[in-house]
Amino acid sequence: MIIERGIQVDHSTIMRWVHQYSPEIEKKIRRHLRPTNDSWRVDETYIKVKGKWKYFYRAVDSNGNTIDFMLSAKRNQNKSLSKKYFASDEL
Repeated sequence: MIIERGIQVDHSTIMRWVHQYSPEIEKKIRRHLRPTNDSWRVDETYIKVKGKWKYFYRAVDSNGNTIDFMLSAKRNQNKSLSKKYFASDEL
């Protein structure tokens, strides 16, 4: 949107905005997110994205709700990487 209006902004300025305003945005949207329980698992499948095959990892709670997802060009042989990626306080 900024480029469409003819305003030049450096990428570092945008990154500063992200760091400054993302905590505020997170606080406001947190109450609108679906709550999840403590039981979850990671599904893995192979899908085609823009003509290239990718590995699709999806964290799912016991009710079948998607908690988070990740696309990867290479298969994660070590399952601890996907567990590390999906590990957070919200899960």
